[in-house]
Amino acid sequence: MTDTFRNLRINSGRMLAAFNELAKFGATSAGGVHRPTFSEAHLAARHWFREQIEGSGLEFRTDGAGNHSAVLPVIARSEATKQSPVSEKEIASFQDAAQSRSTLAMTRKTLLLGSHLDSVPNGGRFDGALGVMAAFEVLRTIQGAGIQLKVNLEVIDFTDEEGTLVGLLGSAALAGHLRRDLLQNPRGGREALLEGMKRAGLSDESLLSEARPKGSLAGYLELHIEQGKRLERAGVEIGIVSAIVGIWSYRLSFIGRADHAGTTTMDDRLDASLGASAFTLAAREIVTRDFPNCVVNVGNMEFSPGAFNIVPARVDVSLEFRSPDEGQFKQLDIVLIARAQEEANRFGLELKVEFLGKHSPSLMNDQVQSTFAEACNDLGLSHISLTSGAGHDGQSFDGLCPVGMIFVPSKDGASHSPREFTEWEDCVNGANVLLQAVLRLAL
Repeated sequence: MTDTFRNLRINSGRMLAAFNELAKFGATSAGGVHRPTFSEAHLAARHWFREQIEGSGLEFRTDGAGNHSAVLPVIARSEATKQSPVSEKEIASFQDAAQSRSTLAMTRKTLLLGSHLDSVPNGGRFDGALGVMAAFEVLRTIQGAGIQLKVNLEVIDFTDEEGTLVGLLGSAALAGHLRRDLLQNPRGGREALLEGMKRAGLSDESLLSEARPKGSLAGYLELHIEQGKRLERAGVEIGIVSAIVGIWSYRLSFIGRADHAGTTTMDDRLDASLGASAFTLAAREIVTRDFPNCVVNVGNMEFSPGAFNIVPARVDVSLEFRSPDEGQFKQLDIVLIARAQEEANRFGLELKVEFLGKHSPSLMNDQVQSTFAEACNDLGLSHISLTSGAGHDGQSFDGLCPVGMIFVPSKDGASHSPREFTEWEDCVNGANVLLQAVLRLAL
Protein backbone atom coordinates (compact mmCIF):
# COMPACT_ATOMS: atom_id res chain seq x y z
CA MET A 1 0.00 0.00 0.00
CA THR A 2 1.41 3.42 -0.97
CA ASP A 3 2.10 6.13 1.59
CA THR A 4 -0.46 8.41 -0.09
CA PHE A 5 -3.29 6.06 0.75
CA ARG A 6 -1.84 5.00 4.10
CA ASN A 7 -1.55 8.62 5.21
CA LEU A 8 -5.05 9.71 4.20
CA ARG A 9 -7.09 10.78 7.25
CA ILE A 10 -10.54 12.16 7.94
CA ASN A 11 -11.01 15.81 8.90
CA SER A 12 -11.48 15.58 12.66
CA GLY A 13 -12.66 19.17 13.12
CA ARG A 14 -15.20 18.94 10.32
CA MET A 15 -16.61 15.68 11.69
CA LEU A 16 -16.81 17.13 15.24
CA ALA A 17 -18.67 20.21 13.99
CA ALA A 18 -21.21 18.04 12.20
CA PHE A 19 -21.56 15.71 15.20
CA ASN A 20 -22.20 18.61 17.59
CA GLU A 21 -24.70 20.22 15.22
CA LEU A 22 -26.62 16.95 14.93
CA ALA A 23 -26.71 16.60 18.74
CA LYS A 24 -28.81 19.76 18.96
CA PHE A 25 -31.82 17.97 17.46
CA GLY A 26 -33.76 16.51 20.36
CA ALA A 27 -31.14 17.66 22.87
CA THR A 28 -32.13 17.12 26.52
CA SER A 29 -31.14 19.09 29.61
CA ALA A 30 -29.23 16.03 30.85
CA GLY A 31 -26.89 16.16 27.84
CA GLY A 32 -28.47 13.38 25.81
CA VAL A 33 -30.95 13.31 22.92
CA HIS A 34 -34.57 12.34 22.57
CA ARG A 35 -35.12 11.41 18.89
CA PRO A 36 -37.58 8.51 18.63
CA THR A 37 -38.38 7.47 15.07
CA PHE A 38 -40.49 10.01 13.14
CA SER A 39 -40.69 12.36 16.10
CA GLU A 40 -40.38 16.06 15.34
CA ALA A 41 -36.72 15.99 16.42
CA HIS A 42 -35.96 12.94 14.28
CA LEU A 43 -37.52 14.41 11.17
CA ALA A 44 -35.68 17.70 11.78
CA ALA A 45 -32.37 15.84 12.13
CA ARG A 46 -33.01 14.06 8.85
CA HIS A 47 -33.84 17.33 7.13
CA TRP A 48 -30.55 18.74 8.41
CA PHE A 49 -28.67 15.66 7.20
CA ARG A 50 -30.15 16.08 3.74
CA GLU A 51 -28.96 19.69 3.67
CA GLN A 52 -25.45 18.58 4.64
CA ILE A 53 -25.40 15.97 1.89
CA GLU A 54 -26.60 18.33 -0.80
CA GLY A 55 -24.28 21.09 0.40
CA SER A 56 -21.27 18.77 0.15
CA GLY A 57 -21.90 17.95 -3.50
CA LEU A 58 -22.75 14.31 -2.79
CA GLU A 59 -25.93 12.79 -4.16
CA PHE A 60 -28.91 12.65 -1.80
CA ARG A 61 -31.31 9.73 -2.02
CA THR A 62 -34.27 8.50 -0.01
CA ASP A 63 -36.36 5.39 -0.50
CA GLY A 64 -39.72 3.83 0.29
CA ALA A 65 -38.56 2.86 3.76
CA GLY A 66 -37.56 6.44 4.55
CA ASN A 67 -33.83 5.63 4.61
CA HIS A 68 -31.72 8.72 3.87
CA SER A 69 -28.47 8.33 1.93
CA ALA A 70 -25.43 10.23 0.71
CA VAL A 71 -23.95 8.64 -2.41
CA LEU A 72 -20.51 8.93 -3.98
CA PRO A 73 -20.95 7.16 -7.32
CA VAL A 74 -18.33 5.52 -9.50
CA ILE A 75 -16.77 8.15 -11.78
CA ALA A 76 -14.90 7.84 -15.04
CA ARG A 77 -11.12 7.39 -14.78
CA SER A 78 -10.46 10.55 -16.79
CA GLU A 79 -12.58 12.60 -14.40
CA ALA A 80 -11.00 11.01 -11.33
CA THR A 81 -7.53 11.71 -12.64
CA LYS A 82 -8.35 15.38 -13.11
CA GLN A 83 -9.57 15.71 -9.52
CA SER A 84 -7.13 13.45 -7.71
CA PRO A 85 -3.87 14.44 -6.02
CA VAL A 86 -3.07 10.71 -6.07
CA SER A 87 -0.99 9.60 -9.03
CA GLU A 88 -2.13 7.09 -11.65
CA LYS A 89 0.79 4.89 -10.63
CA GLU A 90 -0.26 4.91 -6.97
CA ILE A 91 -3.88 4.11 -7.85
CA ALA A 92 -2.79 1.23 -10.08
CA SER A 93 -0.45 -0.11 -7.40
CA PHE A 94 -3.14 -0.06 -4.73
CA GLN A 95 -5.71 -1.59 -7.08
CA ASP A 96 -3.31 -4.45 -7.84
CA ALA A 97 -2.94 -5.10 -4.12
CA ALA A 98 -6.72 -5.15 -3.79
CA GLN A 99 -7.37 -7.81 -6.44
CA SER A 100 -7.60 -10.54 -3.81
CA ARG A 101 -10.54 -8.66 -2.33
CA SER A 102 -12.75 -9.48 -5.31
CA THR A 103 -15.68 -10.36 -3.06
CA LEU A 104 -16.21 -6.66 -2.48
CA ALA A 105 -14.39 -4.86 -5.28
CA MET A 106 -16.80 -5.32 -8.17
CA THR A 107 -17.70 -2.50 -10.53
CA ARG A 108 -20.93 -0.63 -9.91
CA LYS A 109 -21.94 -2.52 -6.83
CA THR A 110 -22.59 -0.39 -3.77
CA LEU A 111 -20.60 -0.53 -0.57
CA LEU A 112 -22.88 0.65 2.23
CA LEU A 113 -21.62 2.49 5.30
CA GLY A 114 -23.82 3.87 8.02
CA SER A 115 -25.98 3.52 11.08
CA HIS A 116 -29.01 5.48 12.33
CA LEU A 117 -30.06 8.92 13.57
CA ASP A 118 -33.07 7.82 15.65
CA SER A 119 -32.58 7.31 19.38
CA VAL A 120 -34.23 5.54 22.26
CA PRO A 121 -36.31 7.84 24.52
CA ASN A 122 -33.92 10.10 26.46
CA GLY A 123 -30.89 8.37 25.02
CA GLY A 124 -27.31 9.43 24.30
CA ARG A 125 -25.64 11.48 21.58
CA PHE A 126 -23.31 8.78 20.24
CA ASP A 127 -25.45 5.68 19.60
CA GLY A 128 -26.02 5.49 15.84
CA ALA A 129 -25.24 9.15 15.23
CA LEU A 130 -21.48 8.62 15.44
CA GLY A 131 -21.67 5.87 12.82
CA VAL A 132 -23.56 8.07 10.37
CA MET A 133 -21.35 11.14 10.88
CA ALA A 134 -18.12 9.11 10.65
CA ALA A 135 -19.27 7.41 7.45
CA PHE A 136 -20.33 10.77 6.01
CA GLU A 137 -16.89 12.16 6.79
CA VAL A 138 -15.27 9.15 5.10
CA LEU A 139 -17.19 9.95 1.90
CA ARG A 140 -16.25 13.61 2.06
CA THR A 141 -12.60 12.69 2.57
CA ILE A 142 -12.55 10.34 -0.42
CA GLN A 143 -14.51 12.85 -2.48
CA GLY A 144 -12.05 15.60 -1.62
CA ALA A 145 -9.08 13.41 -2.56
CA GLY A 146 -10.71 12.66 -5.93
CA ILE A 147 -9.99 8.94 -5.59
CA GLN A 148 -11.58 6.66 -8.16
CA LEU A 149 -13.34 3.62 -6.74
CA LYS A 150 -14.65 0.42 -8.32
CA VAL A 151 -17.85 0.58 -6.30
CA ASN A 152 -20.39 3.22 -5.41
CA LEU A 153 -20.11 4.37 -1.80
CA GLU A 154 -23.31 5.06 0.08
CA VAL A 155 -23.71 6.40 3.60
CA ILE A 156 -27.13 5.44 4.89
CA ASP A 157 -29.21 6.54 7.86
CA PHE A 158 -31.53 3.62 8.47
CA THR A 159 -35.11 4.11 9.63
CA ASP A 160 -36.13 2.92 13.12
CA GLU A 161 -33.08 0.93 14.12
CA GLU A 162 -33.97 1.37 17.80
CA GLY A 163 -37.38 -0.27 17.52
CA THR A 164 -39.71 2.58 18.46
CA LEU A 165 -42.09 1.17 15.85
CA VAL A 166 -40.78 -2.12 14.46
CA GLY A 167 -37.01 -2.41 14.93
CA LEU A 168 -34.37 -2.55 12.15
CA LEU A 169 -37.20 -1.33 9.93
CA GLY A 170 -35.18 0.45 7.25
CA SER A 171 -32.43 -2.15 6.93
CA ALA A 172 -34.90 -5.05 6.90
CA ALA A 173 -36.87 -3.33 4.12
CA LEU A 174 -33.73 -2.69 2.09
CA ALA A 175 -32.54 -6.27 2.55
CA GLY A 176 -35.95 -7.71 1.60
CA HIS A 177 -36.59 -9.28 5.01
CA LEU A 178 -39.52 -7.11 6.08
CA ARG A 179 -42.77 -9.05 6.31
CA ARG A 180 -46.34 -7.79 6.12
CA ASP A 181 -47.30 -9.56 9.34
CA LEU A 182 -44.65 -7.58 11.25
CA LEU A 183 -46.16 -4.35 9.96
CA GLN A 184 -49.62 -5.47 11.03
CA ASN A 185 -48.46 -6.36 14.53
CA PRO A 186 -45.34 -4.27 15.27
CA ARG A 187 -43.73 -4.12 18.69
CA GLY A 188 -44.64 -0.41 19.01
CA GLY A 189 -48.29 -0.97 18.06
CA ARG A 190 -50.05 -0.65 14.72
CA GLU A 191 -51.59 2.73 15.51
CA ALA A 192 -48.20 4.26 16.31
CA LEU A 193 -46.72 2.81 13.12
CA LEU A 194 -49.54 4.20 10.97
CA GLU A 195 -49.15 7.64 12.53
CA GLY A 196 -45.40 7.59 12.00
CA MET A 197 -45.65 6.44 8.40
CA LYS A 198 -48.13 9.20 7.69
CA ARG A 199 -45.76 11.84 9.07
CA ALA A 200 -42.88 10.50 6.98
CA GLY A 201 -44.92 9.95 3.80
CA LEU A 202 -44.52 6.16 3.85
CA SER A 203 -46.91 3.23 3.53
CA ASP A 204 -46.95 -0.53 3.98
CA GLU A 205 -46.52 -0.95 0.24
CA SER A 206 -43.57 1.44 0.00
CA LEU A 207 -41.83 -0.37 2.85
CA LEU A 208 -42.44 -3.81 1.38
CA SER A 209 -41.26 -2.86 -2.12
CA GLU A 210 -37.92 -1.31 -1.18
CA ALA A 211 -35.62 -4.34 -1.36
CA ARG A 212 -32.38 -3.76 -3.25
CA PRO A 213 -31.75 -6.07 -6.22
CA LYS A 214 -29.82 -9.23 -5.39
CA GLY A 215 -26.13 -8.85 -6.07
CA SER A 216 -26.24 -5.06 -5.95
CA LEU A 217 -24.51 -4.72 -2.57
CA ALA A 218 -20.74 -5.10 -2.25
CA GLY A 219 -20.94 -5.06 1.54
CA TYR A 220 -21.98 -3.20 4.65
CA LEU A 221 -19.59 -1.58 7.16
CA GLU A 222 -20.50 0.17 10.40
CA LEU A 223 -18.71 2.07 13.14
CA HIS A 224 -20.47 2.10 16.52
CA ILE A 225 -19.78 2.74 20.18
CA GLU A 226 -19.34 -0.50 22.11
CA GLN A 227 -22.13 0.16 24.64
CA GLY A 228 -20.22 -1.94 27.14
CA LYS A 229 -17.02 -1.93 29.23
CA ARG A 230 -14.81 -4.52 27.53
CA LEU A 231 -12.64 -2.15 25.47
CA GLU A 232 -12.31 0.35 28.29
CA ARG A 233 -11.35 -2.35 30.81
CA ALA A 234 -8.81 -3.87 28.42
CA GLY A 235 -7.34 -0.50 27.46
CA VAL A 236 -7.88 -1.35 23.77
CA GLU A 237 -8.73 1.24 21.12
CA ILE A 238 -10.75 -0.72 18.53
CA GLY A 239 -13.07 -3.72 18.82
CA ILE A 240 -13.48 -5.80 15.66
CA VAL A 241 -16.88 -7.45 15.87
CA SER A 242 -16.98 -11.19 15.17
CA ALA A 243 -20.75 -11.68 15.57
CA ILE A 244 -23.95 -9.81 16.39
CA VAL A 245 -26.23 -11.53 18.87
CA GLY A 246 -29.61 -12.86 17.91
CA ILE A 247 -32.62 -11.25 19.58
CA TRP A 248 -35.93 -12.98 20.30
CA SER A 249 -39.00 -11.10 21.59
CA TYR A 250 -42.31 -12.25 23.09
CA ARG A 251 -45.25 -10.84 24.95
CA LEU A 252 -46.27 -13.32 27.64
CA SER A 253 -49.70 -12.88 29.24
CA PHE A 254 -50.34 -14.54 32.59
CA ILE A 255 -54.13 -14.65 32.98
CA GLY A 256 -55.90 -15.25 36.28
CA ARG A 257 -59.04 -13.79 37.88
CA ALA A 258 -59.90 -10.44 39.39
CA ASP A 259 -61.13 -10.59 42.99
CA HIS A 260 -61.51 -8.35 46.01
CA ALA A 261 -58.04 -7.89 47.48
CA GLY A 262 -59.39 -7.70 51.04
CA THR A 263 -61.99 -10.43 51.19
CA THR A 264 -60.38 -13.11 49.00
CA THR A 265 -58.05 -15.38 50.99
CA MET A 266 -54.54 -15.94 49.72
CA ASP A 267 -55.30 -19.59 48.93
CA ASP A 268 -58.39 -18.70 46.88
CA ARG A 269 -56.65 -16.26 44.51
CA LEU A 270 -55.71 -16.75 40.87
CA ASP A 271 -53.17 -13.93 41.04
CA ALA A 272 -51.58 -13.26 37.66
CA SER A 273 -48.75 -11.29 39.26
CA LEU A 274 -47.43 -14.40 40.98
CA GLY A 275 -46.85 -16.25 37.71
CA ALA A 276 -45.26 -13.20 36.06
CA SER A 277 -42.98 -12.50 39.02
CA ALA A 278 -41.95 -16.11 39.52
CA PHE A 279 -41.09 -16.42 35.82
CA THR A 280 -39.01 -13.24 35.88
CA LEU A 281 -36.87 -14.53 38.75
CA ALA A 282 -36.60 -17.99 37.19
CA ALA A 283 -35.52 -16.58 33.82
CA ARG A 284 -32.58 -14.80 35.43
CA GLU A 285 -31.55 -17.92 37.30
CA ILE A 286 -31.74 -20.08 34.16
CA VAL A 287 -29.60 -17.79 32.04
CA THR A 288 -27.03 -17.11 34.77
CA ARG A 289 -26.64 -20.81 35.55
CA ASP A 290 -27.06 -22.57 32.19
CA PHE A 291 -26.49 -19.96 29.45
CA PRO A 292 -23.57 -17.75 30.55
CA ASN A 293 -23.03 -16.28 27.07
CA CYS A 294 -26.66 -15.17 26.83
CA VAL A 295 -28.81 -12.49 28.45
CA VAL A 296 -32.51 -12.20 29.23
CA ASN A 297 -34.64 -9.18 30.05
CA VAL A 298 -38.18 -8.51 31.24
CA GLY A 299 -38.49 -4.90 30.21
CA ASN A 300 -42.08 -4.22 31.14
CA MET A 301 -45.04 -5.61 33.08
CA GLU A 302 -48.55 -4.29 32.61
CA PHE A 303 -51.04 -5.15 35.36
CA SER A 304 -54.78 -5.31 34.79
CA PRO A 305 -57.01 -3.94 36.27
CA GLY A 306 -54.04 -2.30 38.01
CA ALA A 307 -55.70 -1.16 41.24
CA PHE A 308 -54.59 -1.38 44.88
CA ASN A 309 -57.67 -3.29 45.96
CA ILE A 310 -58.11 -5.77 43.09
CA VAL A 311 -56.23 -9.03 42.63
CA PRO A 312 -54.47 -8.77 39.24
CA ALA A 313 -56.45 -10.62 36.58
CA ARG A 314 -53.76 -10.32 33.93
CA VAL A 315 -50.11 -9.37 33.65
CA ASP A 316 -48.51 -8.80 30.25
CA VAL A 317 -44.75 -9.37 30.29
CA SER A 318 -42.33 -8.03 27.65
CA LEU A 319 -39.66 -10.70 27.25
CA GLU A 320 -36.44 -10.44 25.25
CA PHE A 321 -33.38 -12.69 25.19
CA ARG A 322 -30.13 -12.64 23.23
CA SER A 323 -27.35 -15.02 22.22
CA PRO A 324 -24.41 -14.98 19.77
CA ASP A 325 -24.81 -18.73 19.13
CA GLU A 326 -27.69 -20.11 17.05
CA GLY A 327 -27.80 -23.45 18.89
CA GLN A 328 -27.93 -21.83 22.33
CA PHE A 329 -30.43 -19.31 21.00
CA LYS A 330 -32.94 -22.00 20.04
CA GLN A 331 -32.40 -23.99 23.22
CA LEU A 332 -32.92 -20.93 25.40
CA ASP A 333 -36.19 -20.20 23.61
CA ILE A 334 -37.49 -23.69 24.41
CA VAL A 335 -36.39 -23.53 28.05
CA LEU A 336 -37.81 -20.06 28.78
CA ILE A 337 -41.23 -20.66 27.24
CA ALA A 338 -41.48 -24.02 29.00
CA ARG A 339 -40.65 -22.34 32.32
CA ALA A 340 -43.27 -19.66 31.73
CA GLN A 341 -45.88 -22.39 31.23
CA GLU A 342 -44.66 -24.18 34.34
CA GLU A 343 -45.03 -21.06 36.49
CA ALA A 344 -48.48 -20.35 35.05
CA ASN A 345 -49.60 -23.89 35.92
CA ARG A 346 -48.16 -23.61 39.43
CA PHE A 347 -50.45 -20.68 40.24
CA GLY A 348 -53.50 -21.93 38.33
CA LEU A 349 -53.11 -19.41 35.51
CA GLU A 350 -53.57 -19.43 31.76
CA LEU A 351 -50.56 -18.47 29.63
CA LYS A 352 -50.87 -16.68 26.32
CA VAL A 353 -47.67 -16.53 24.23
CA GLU A 354 -47.40 -13.89 21.51
CA PHE A 355 -44.33 -13.99 19.24
CA LEU A 356 -43.12 -10.46 18.40
CA GLY A 357 -40.03 -11.09 16.29
CA LYS A 358 -36.67 -12.76 15.95
CA HIS A 359 -33.28 -11.86 14.52
CA SER A 360 -30.87 -14.79 14.36
CA PRO A 361 -27.22 -14.38 15.37
CA SER A 362 -25.10 -12.95 12.55
CA LEU A 363 -21.45 -13.77 11.90
CA MET A 364 -19.27 -11.00 10.52
CA ASN A 365 -17.33 -11.62 7.30
CA ASP A 366 -13.81 -13.02 7.90
CA GLN A 367 -12.27 -10.99 5.08
CA VAL A 368 -13.72 -7.74 6.38
CA GLN A 369 -12.52 -8.51 9.90
CA SER A 370 -9.01 -9.08 8.52
CA THR A 371 -9.21 -5.81 6.59
CA PHE A 372 -10.17 -3.91 9.74
CA ALA A 373 -7.24 -5.52 11.55
CA GLU A 374 -4.84 -4.46 8.76
CA ALA A 375 -6.16 -0.91 8.97
CA CYS A 376 -5.69 -0.85 12.75
CA ASN A 377 -2.13 -2.13 12.42
CA ASP A 378 -1.24 0.51 9.83
CA LEU A 379 -2.73 3.21 12.07
CA GLY A 380 -0.90 1.88 15.14
CA LEU A 381 -4.15 1.16 16.99
CA SER A 382 -4.64 -1.75 19.38
CA HIS A 383 -7.56 -4.06 18.59
CA ILE A 384 -9.34 -7.16 19.84
CA SER A 385 -12.12 -9.40 18.52
CA LEU A 386 -15.43 -9.36 20.39
CA THR A 387 -19.12 -10.06 19.90
CA SER A 388 -21.87 -7.45 19.91
CA GLY A 389 -24.44 -7.88 22.64
CA ALA A 390 -26.68 -5.29 20.97
CA GLY A 391 -28.58 -5.71 17.74
CA HIS A 392 -27.54 -3.62 14.74
CA ASP A 393 -28.65 -3.00 11.16
CA GLY A 394 -25.80 -5.15 9.88
CA GLN A 395 -27.62 -8.31 10.90
CA SER A 396 -30.28 -7.55 8.28
CA PHE A 397 -27.65 -8.18 5.58
CA ASP A 398 -26.50 -11.55 6.88
CA GLY A 399 -26.23 -13.87 3.87
CA LEU A 400 -26.77 -11.04 1.35
CA CYS A 401 -23.34 -9.43 1.35
CA PRO A 402 -20.15 -9.27 3.43
CA VAL A 403 -20.77 -7.43 6.72
CA GLY A 404 -18.26 -5.90 9.09
CA MET A 405 -18.42 -3.76 12.19
CA ILE A 406 -16.02 -2.02 14.56
CA PHE A 407 -16.49 -0.62 18.06
CA VAL A 408 -14.88 2.29 19.86
CA PRO A 409 -14.80 2.46 23.68
CA SER A 410 -17.77 3.64 25.74
CA LYS A 411 -17.03 5.53 28.96
CA ASP A 412 -18.14 3.32 31.88
CA GLY A 413 -20.01 1.20 29.31
CA ALA A 414 -22.96 3.61 29.46
CA SER A 415 -25.44 3.66 26.58
CA HIS A 416 -29.14 4.30 25.96
CA SER A 417 -28.64 7.04 28.54
CA PRO A 418 -27.55 10.70 28.62
CA ARG A 419 -24.39 9.38 30.36
CA GLU A 420 -23.31 7.87 27.03
CA PHE A 421 -19.85 9.22 26.13
CA THR A 422 -16.83 8.37 23.98
CA GLU A 423 -13.61 10.41 23.89
CA TRP A 424 -13.34 12.30 20.61
CA GLU A 425 -9.90 10.82 19.96
CA ASP A 426 -11.52 7.38 20.00
CA CYS A 427 -14.22 8.57 17.61
CA VAL A 428 -11.54 9.84 15.20
CA ASN A 429 -9.61 6.57 15.50
CA GLY A 430 -12.71 4.63 14.54
CA ALA A 431 -13.46 6.91 11.59
CA ASN A 432 -9.90 6.53 10.28
CA VAL A 433 -10.09 2.74 10.57
CA LEU A 434 -13.35 2.88 8.62
CA LEU A 435 -11.72 5.09 5.98
CA GLN A 436 -8.70 2.83 5.59
CA ALA A 437 -10.90 -0.27 5.38
CA VAL A 438 -13.02 1.34 2.67
CA LEU A 439 -9.91 2.18 0.63
CA ARG A 440 -8.77 -1.44 0.85
CA LEU A 441 -12.16 -2.85 -0.10
CA ALA A 442 -13.43 -0.36 -2.67
CA LEU A 443 -10.40 0.31 -4.86
